[in-house]
Amino acid sequence: MAQFNDWCSSADGKVGTHFRRIMTGKPATLASGIAATAAIVPGHYASEEHVARALARLGKPRAAALIEGKLPTTKQIRSGDLGEIYATEWIDAHSGGYRAPIKRLRWKDHRNMAMRGDDVIAIQLDVKTQRLRFLKTEAKSRAKLTAKVLAEARAGLDKDGGLPSAHALTFISERLVDMKKDLRLADAIDDALLKHTIPPQSVTHLLFVFTGNAPEKLLTTALQNYTGKIGQWGLGLHVDGHSKFIGDIYDKVIADAHKP
Repeated sequence: MAQFNDWCSSADGKVGTHFRRIMTGKPATLASGIAATAAIVPGHYASEEHVARALARLGKPRAAALIEGKLPTTKQIRSGDLGEIYATEWIDAHSGGYRAPIKRLRWKDHRNMAMRGDDVIAIQLDVKTQRLRFLKTEAKSRAKLTAKVLAEARAGLDKDGGLPSAHALTFISERLVDMKKDLRLADAIDDALLKHTIPPQSVTHLLFVFTGNAPEKLLTTALQNYTGKIGQWGLGLHVDGHSKFIGDIYDKVIADAHKP
């Protein structure tokens, strides 16, 4: 896990009926944030089983090359990927029961290309209805957050009537079947798409921003301006020196992979 509580302060608030959280990296503990993040980044690009198999068959240098070969090399793609990684990690640890069934970045077409479609779809089972609930997430990472970036995120959340796209959900269920992992969830996703349909009241939106400037005012305005009927969560992760922080994380991932 990214261990946000170890290196960030956190402040929660309400914006109308919507939830907002601002996490701020503490200068004295950013090194802990870099270490914690570097520890989980490789698993978002390659499965633990794949890395372990390469290690056993080929040795540490070539297993390290496998990891390094999957990491993006451009600042823009690293930033975008890390925003998605942080959103996924926060959801799995702090969302109250939602979880992201797959780590989507493992299926990138190329390490220096962004993936298309919904950034993160997290799911939980509603114990009362025995139907699935969905957290549709748009993750944005910018050294300087602007209203335009949030408008782009809003457009992504509002696509497909605000629901998770059929393509994104089918991608998840197919990957689960391919991996022979959580087949009951794969079946439940297919049932939601093909038998029950997905009502808007079973969906919540998460607008996640990872920024180098304070996001509270912009995120608050974005939530205030929403006029739809789907519940909204807004979460901002603010780290001063955003670009350097990202570079330090990827440098540590590479260094750690090559340690004897």
